[in-house]
Amino acid sequence: MRPLYIIYIALATLLSVGNLATLRAAEPDSTRQKLIHRVGIDLFPGYVLPTHDFFEGTNRQGEPINTTMSAHLKWAFQFAPDSYFGRNYPHASQGIGLAYNSFFNQQEIGSPVALYVFQTSRIASLSERLSLDYEWNFGASFGWKPYDEFTNDYNNIVGSKTNAYINLGLMLNYRLTPDWSLTLGAGFTHFSNGNTSYPNAGVNTVGGRIGVVRTFGAGQWTPRRYAPDPFTRHISYDLVLYGAVRKRAYIPSDPSLGVLLPGHFGVLGLNFNPMYNVSRYFRAGLSLDAQYDESANLSGHVVNPGASAEELKFYRPPFREQFAVGLSVRAEIVMPIFAINIGVGRNIICKGKDTDHFYQILALKTHLTKGLFLHVGYQLYKFKDPNNLMLGIGYRFHSKR
Repeated sequence: MRPLYIIYIALATLLSVGNLATLRAAEPDSTRQKLIHRVGIDLFPGYVLPTHDFFEGTNRQGEPINTTMSAHLKWAFQFAPDSYFGRNYPHASQGIGLAYNSFFNQQEIGSPVALYVFQTSRIASLSERLSLDYEWNFGASFGWKPYDEFTNDYNNIVGSKTNAYINLGLMLNYRLTPDWSLTLGAGFTHFSNGNTSYPNAGVNTVGGRIGVVRTFGAGQWTPRRYAPDPFTRHISYDLVLYGAVRKRAYIPSDPSLGVLLPGHFGVLGLNFNPMYNVSRYFRAGLSLDAQYDESANLSGHVVNPGASAEELKFYRPPFREQFAVGLSVRAEIVMPIFAINIGVGRNIICKGKDTDHFYQILALKTHLTKGLFLHVGYQLYKFKDPNNLMLGIGYRFHSKR
């Protein structure tokens, strides 16, 4: 199974997750548990960051690729105000989105379609009708035109037909009526395959957004606010097991002689993450991170230097050069169904240049039950270079939410 398929499974489980969360919300004093539904349309005009010569004009068209446009159709649900999640997260909504993206260069990049989960909530109320909100999107994009040495050799940015899609944005939300809202904001978008294929320079855009949202079912509720449940600060413990595959390039002393190694290499990891739950929205702590990377430190064990990529052979490095243990600082934003985990760490038990470094983690946790969750993560190093995906499952112990 290709790693990104797990992202698709996470998308498909959203509806069942919502049903599980609704069941949790049911309480003896809560007789109405209907969901509030929303349908929205957004336009995202944007600017492609010129991170490579390809975007600056070194392409078949001979012109800069600096403009993008995407159209989004989204469905979301919000929990009833008298439910558990409605009382404690009154402004959060989550759902599924479908987007068509154009970079105005169909021949070399394609026009990818993205399928994603998203969540939005309020940061601050600016007036009775106006609020400042945030939104994140996370999913997969399909239909890219990848690099090909014969037919698409200028595009050394995208190496796969399918790439992960991530968007983070802020927006002003103006409520025209109880059923209709207008949104206006800005955001950042990143496309990447997490080193499952080369090249993987990534596509990054920044831009604006404008949209309209229709709400169904909000009128059945009285305007009064339901008091949130009492919250007890506590320590919980997350245990995550993940895996992935990745590509690796061999770079000798002369970088111009670097070659892409054939096939894929396996990655397997384990995180143990005690977290102090500061509030119902936030927790923070440390994580003990162990990872085995089958491709790590191969460059020091070449059998036949100077051979072609197909004929290049390696001795298997010692286990200690491909296994590393690190310690990271973690922070997590907690909302209904989803949690976003951010971490910065350093390998402390390691050997070799491929593991002796700082690393950064961005992960999305999708809760299936109170304790069990899916984990879709991305590990970087040097705050910019992709290392590997982190696709797995986790369990939370001693949760008092």
